[in-house]
Amino acid sequence: NASKMEGNTKWLQVTDLYKEVYHHLARYVAKIYCLGPNLNPQSEDLLAQMLLQAPLEWYLCGEDPSTGLAKLEQNNQPSQLCGHVFKVGEPTYSCVCVCTHKCCLASHLLSALQMTTSGGGGFCDCGDTEAWKKGPYCQKHEPNISDSCQEDPLAHLSTDMIARCYNVFSIVLKYAVDMLTWDKEDELPPGLEPPDRSDTYYCMLFNDEVHTYEQVIYTLQKAVNCTQKEAVSFATTVDRDGRKSVRFGNFAFCELAKSVIVRNTSRQSKPLRVQVMHSSVVAHQCFALKALHWLGHVIGYSDALRRILCQVGLERGPAGENSLVDTLMLCDSKMWKGARNVYHQLFMSSLLMDLKYKKLFAIQFAKNYERLQSDYVKDDHDREFSVTDLSVQMFTVPSLARMLITEENLMTTIIRTFVDHLRHRDLQGRFQFERYTAQQAFKFRRVQSLIGDLKYVLISRPTEWSDQLREKFLEGLDTFLELLKCMQGMDPVVRQVGQHIEMEPEWEAAFTLQMKLTHIISMIQEWCASDERVLIEAYKKCLTALTHCHSGFTDGEQPITLSMCGHSVDTIRYCVSQEKVSIHLPVSRLLAGLHVLLSKIEVAYRFPEQLPLSELSPPMLIEHPLRCLVLCAQVHAGMWRRNGFSLVNQIYYYHNVKCRVEMFDKDLIMLQAGASMMDPNHFLMIVLSRFELYHIFSSADCRKRYNRENTNKDVVQQNNTLTEEMLHLIMMVVGERFEAGVGQVEGCDEIKREILHQLCIRPMAHSELVKALPENENKETGMEKVIDCVASFKKPGVTGRGLYELRPECAKQFNLYFHHYSRADQSKAEEAQRKLKRQNGEDTALPPPVLPPFCPLFASLVNILQCDVLLGMLGAVLQWAVEPSAGHWSESMLQRVLHLIGMALLEEQQQLENSSEDNDVYFNFTLKMSRPGEAPSNTASVLALLENLQNAPHLEVHKDMIRWILKKVSSIKTIRERSASTSTVTASGSHSQEETACDKDRAERKRKAEMARLRREKIMAQMSEMQRHFINENKELFQQSLEELDASTSTSLEHSPTLSDAALACVGPRRSHPGEKRQVVTCILCQEEQEIRADGKAMVLAAFVQRSTVMSKNRKRPPHDPKRYDPLFMHPDLSFGTHTGSCGHIMHSHCWQSIGLHESKKLYLFPNGQGLCHPDPICINITFRPSTDSLPLSSCEQPGLGQWLKTSGQQIKAMHSAHRKLQPVSDYHVDLPVPLLTLFRNPYSSTIKEMLTTFGTATYKVGLKVHPNEQDPRVPIMCWGSCAYTIQSIERLLVDEKKPLFGSLPCRQDDCLSSLARFGSACWTAACQPTVQGHFIRLLAALIPDPQVEASPCILDVDMLHLLVSVVLSYGSVHSQDSSGLSMDAVQLHLFHLITVAHMVQILLTSEEVTMEQESGEADSLPEVGSGWHLWRCVKTGILPYLRGAALFFHHLNGVPAPPELHGKYNWEVLCGYLSLPSNLLQLFHSQQVLLDFPRESNSLIDLPDDYINMCLCPSLSPPRCPKSGGDKSRAPTLCLVCGSMLCSQSYCCQTELEGEDVGACTAHTFACGAGVGIFLRVRESQVLFLAGKTKGCFYAPPYLDDYGETDQGLRRGNPLHLCHERYRKIQKLWRQHSITEEIGHAQEANQTLVGIDWQHL
Repeated sequence: NASKMEGNTKWLQVTDLYKEVYHHLARYVAKIYCLGPNLNPQSEDLLAQMLLQAPLEWYLCGEDPSTGLAKLEQNNQPSQLCGHVFKVGEPTYSCVCVCTHKCCLASHLLSALQMTTSGGGGFCDCGDTEAWKKGPYCQKHEPNISDSCQEDPLAHLSTDMIARCYNVFSIVLKYAVDMLTWDKEDELPPGLEPPDRSDTYYCMLFNDEVHTYEQVIYTLQKAVNCTQKEAVSFATTVDRDGRKSVRFGNFAFCELAKSVIVRNTSRQSKPLRVQVMHSSVVAHQCFALKALHWLGHVIGYSDALRRILCQVGLERGPAGENSLVDTLMLCDSKMWKGARNVYHQLFMSSLLMDLKYKKLFAIQFAKNYERLQSDYVKDDHDREFSVTDLSVQMFTVPSLARMLITEENLMTTIIRTFVDHLRHRDLQGRFQFERYTAQQAFKFRRVQSLIGDLKYVLISRPTEWSDQLREKFLEGLDTFLELLKCMQGMDPVVRQVGQHIEMEPEWEAAFTLQMKLTHIISMIQEWCASDERVLIEAYKKCLTALTHCHSGFTDGEQPITLSMCGHSVDTIRYCVSQEKVSIHLPVSRLLAGLHVLLSKIEVAYRFPEQLPLSELSPPMLIEHPLRCLVLCAQVHAGMWRRNGFSLVNQIYYYHNVKCRVEMFDKDLIMLQAGASMMDPNHFLMIVLSRFELYHIFSSADCRKRYNRENTNKDVVQQNNTLTEEMLHLIMMVVGERFEAGVGQVEGCDEIKREILHQLCIRPMAHSELVKALPENENKETGMEKVIDCVASFKKPGVTGRGLYELRPECAKQFNLYFHHYSRADQSKAEEAQRKLKRQNGEDTALPPPVLPPFCPLFASLVNILQCDVLLGMLGAVLQWAVEPSAGHWSESMLQRVLHLIGMALLEEQQQLENSSEDNDVYFNFTLKMSRPGEAPSNTASVLALLENLQNAPHLEVHKDMIRWILKKVSSIKTIRERSASTSTVTASGSHSQEETACDKDRAERKRKAEMARLRREKIMAQMSEMQRHFINENKELFQQSLEELDASTSTSLEHSPTLSDAALACVGPRRSHPGEKRQVVTCILCQEEQEIRADGKAMVLAAFVQRSTVMSKNRKRPPHDPKRYDPLFMHPDLSFGTHTGSCGHIMHSHCWQSIGLHESKKLYLFPNGQGLCHPDPICINITFRPSTDSLPLSSCEQPGLGQWLKTSGQQIKAMHSAHRKLQPVSDYHVDLPVPLLTLFRNPYSSTIKEMLTTFGTATYKVGLKVHPNEQDPRVPIMCWGSCAYTIQSIERLLVDEKKPLFGSLPCRQDDCLSSLARFGSACWTAACQPTVQGHFIRLLAALIPDPQVEASPCILDVDMLHLLVSVVLSYGSVHSQDSSGLSMDAVQLHLFHLITVAHMVQILLTSEEVTMEQESGEADSLPEVGSGWHLWRCVKTGILPYLRGAALFFHHLNGVPAPPELHGKYNWEVLCGYLSLPSNLLQLFHSQQVLLDFPRESNSLIDLPDDYINMCLCPSLSPPRCPKSGGDKSRAPTLCLVCGSMLCSQSYCCQTELEGEDVGACTAHTFACGAGVGIFLRVRESQVLFLAGKTKGCFYAPPYLDDYGETDQGLRRGNPLHLCHERYRKIQKLWRQHSITEEIGHAQEANQTLVGIDWQHL
């Protein structure tokens, strides 16, 4: 120890520490690391700790490190910042900030957090006061109140300690930086050359994001002659760590491998990066990574050490060279993935954890920003492995972001860097993406990350502005406007005429850019809104930019003059259908947003002199947005069909919720802004001109002329659609007032209206509503704040989702022409609302809703509704409707006109109601609509036309709306008359006349509805009378049909009226014998009817046989060896069983064979669509009938138990003697001599015998997992075992679901049990008879000792129901040769009594404590037996499952209907009577023993936590550490719901070999835990996984729901999830019913993509 301490402390005395440390590293590093092809990390780490790190720690502390570091930690005052770095796939919890699950548990409210999975590289925000609005600390990171002064952490260290730390950190960090940025492959930096140099090299393969796993694996197999498994291991390591040595040897040997790799990967893309590196270089790089890890570990002891390391890292060289931190950042793209991750984590644990140095680091990062982003764009690694990804840690801190904007002009730098990378422009300087190469497209995808950085900088708008911040922000806005000017008018389109476009133009890049910038544009507007001076300057700059854009777009525009209705306007000639038009107008839309802000924060009213409002040219403002909206209208009219899908997609995204806020909505606002500053007649004429409808409406006789012109049907249809779209546009311009600043509304009113109109279509789930609403930069919609005002929530059931339904009182706010409706949405909403009105007995009219008033800046828009041009257009459409011609107008056009008239009337009514006496109402639509046209045309007034249309027979649909309008006109006139205090006789007369007409019409409709109701009732009564008459006349035929129907069902025997219910018994001499009934069934394939007969054609049930562990009580039992396993006796733990299920479909055996089901292991679907069916057939022609070879004795002559035992003993001796004479051929099989065959006559037809063999072999093959062998003696044993296991499974299922034993099973399960039991009784006829007799002898020897039978099992190792089924079903082979006259019924009863007594012995011998279920349903624990009553209760409870199973078995075997009492609540006496047992079972024996834990409890799936967040927080459920990924936790943790094991799923690294094939952890686990069937919960996806075998699987809805009743598969929404017990019980029921495989089949039938998934890799 003394010499060791002396060696470690020698550096304390040296003068040149740098040289001494380098000499030490040169001597030892190459001897520790990289000594051969197979590395030994444990040995290397141990030697590095002893020889390299220990001296550094001794020097650092000046004493023993274990003491010195402990002192540092004790004196440390830790930072309140958490600083945890997220790994890929790690669960994180957030509202806006992000924290780890430990911090989440410690304080933050779980219910308010969203759960997501990290992409890696993130940083826990706990403790960051700027990241949280309130409660920034968890209990773990809450600062000490006494330390609020935040003293300098270096104050606790001595001067010598600070100097030593500075020296060590300087040397180690410089060494690590030098080695990680070293670019020479064959030599080392000065001072690190090893004393002796060997000729050993590594062929080092580096990761890239271009080549796939398969390409790398194939190339490695070629280059280094490795196996596929080794190549997979290499590829996995390269992908995880960034590089991997694939060959070790001399230079030529490694160079050869490099040349092969480069040659094989350079054909289609750039080659894989490979370097031949000297082993000493690799060794020092390995230790450099270890040194960075060591630095991160050491600074964790003290914040003072962290601050010293930060100082060392950011310190510039003597001559102004870059700091070490700068060097690392600028060389980032040259390093491999592992090195990047290590130094990024060191930065986060040092520079970003110290607030002082975080600021300095942010400044350096901003200075290098342009260079870093350029390197990233050229690199091919994902962003999470680039140093640029650290921007989120600095730019999202508000104080840092504003400091970087003001001091480093960061906003301008980011935008300019972005624009510089997009250099592909057209002649006008606009971005051009048309001819992007693959490399340019790749570069464009990477450069989009800069927009994310700009979003981080702007995400928190300032509350206080400094002059410098204003200056730099406006400078950044200038740069941003330059970017928008490059987008204004990009990707223009021209209408294709004559020939379809040959190649679809590129459009996605431009829309991707628009979507990325959407939130940026919104945030810039929010910044402008927070300061009046900034808003005014921004408005001026944006207007200047727009003017500049317009001056560049002439497009051959010629001035023209338009005249209409006595008004004229000067404009330009422009046809959207002939000229270029672009959908991208970001400058116009930004100006529209700023214009609304002028009104919203009242700048336009308080500082009008500072705004250039007088300089605005309204026609210029509206020109390009109007062209864009006309383009959309013409596309809807079908005028642009030849332009292909690219234009259709652009129009779709223009209106889509992701883009519409900064596209469609802003275009509409710009039209409103322009129209508010124009004469409404001028505005409408320009609109008519752009829609190319001016020539239709401007002619003097347009009302008549339009009927005669345009005989071309296509042109007429196009003009009709354009007219509809134009009228809709006018509605939107006047009616869309729910944007704060346009109308007098609050911010929440707009989101309320959006939700209301979505729910008018149909009730919607929470996730559907969220998708339909626009999100802000924080991915918030604001829905939760207002949803309860407009909707009520309806909780979901076991299936489905929770739905929001519109509150009835909100329906009156419905607007049929809501501007965000698509045509399909509008049609659905109209139908739903009319249906609702009819249900409520209301008129089906859908009038416009009452609208809020405009803000003063937009107040003049209402004049559009009463201007002359609009009235002329309305009159023209109404005239066309009065005199309809073929197709020259449409009902949709008329409906829009009526809606516009309704809007105008409501506007007038509101102004009248809100006006004061001093304020005259200037809006008088009723007056103008009542005026006829002027001479010479003298056209009818709008009101007169409406009155004519009221009685038009071809407008029945619109009559309700017309009546509503006329009624509204009357009420407005009444208001005006009342306000003027005068009334005219004419007005009142017309008013009363109209009301009388309305009343008469309403009474007439009511009378017609009543007559129709009476007519329906009369017809229904006549039909009912005819039915009764027909039944009475054909009573015999009707009765016969009912009987045949009963006979075709499997439950007909249970309701037979010929038996006395009081005497029903299913076993024994007193067994009830139901009368033989003719049973006819229909083949589901050929539809042919067939009678069920033993000597007829074989009829089979489609069935599915599977191995099962559902009832297993010992999942640790190793699987049996199929070749040697003897399945005759089933152990009570039921570790493995064979279950048979059926879909209930019946068919001929030859039909079943014809479709080839028996040749496949897969599930099949019948071609006639009958649903999922199973591949194995159970024959159903078998009925249980005693042997008739000898005359049976009467019931009173049947021998007792003693006599039967004696007779049986003699029979068994005879069989022993006969079997000894036979010569065995193999271990199991014996030939049957001809003489014995003559003793038995097989009653079954050849097809039935064939099916007996087929199903028996299938059960044997599946149950033992062996190849088919119909001669194997274990075939009948497996059939009997499957029958018993299926009965036990169904009995437990009935108990768990609290259903009665009889009468509650579905028909298919009932039929399956009947066929299975009867098949078991007959399967011995297809086997070797002596072999089956031998099985019976061995089975009976377990109950009655037989000296000639060896190795009989202990009674405690036998499941008694399996024994009962096997011994009863195998007795047929003995009874067929019995000449004693014993009946089968008597023998069954004796066997049943014997096994019942044996089971009671089991119950009394095996356990000391019993938990039994009382009649009250409560469980009591009886630790000891204190009385006979306790003994009896214990036996009764333990034996009940066995008796219920026996009752099911004998019921289906013998066909005796169950007593009615067993169809309801459990009745012990009736059950015992049905089984021919005494109700007091203790009378069967006399003994007193200790107690046991029978009955076996039903198995359940594991218990899950109620909150899903606890699924990841619970230590017992924490993800396993992946053994092949450097100890990291699994990225895909998966929980087995059967046993609770946590596995690593869907990962190359954790595959295991199963039956010679590589499979994933889950697939391997299913064979160990579930006999090939598994149920798993994928924890980080909140997704249930069903697996069956290696090749079948499906995903299933998880049992966790959010507060809105929806699942969140993939944790995309991140809402808190809670366990739904009903849904979990449903999954458990599927498992207990053995329906997992069936569910997989149904899922794959419904979704064919599931078939192609490689399930074995999960």
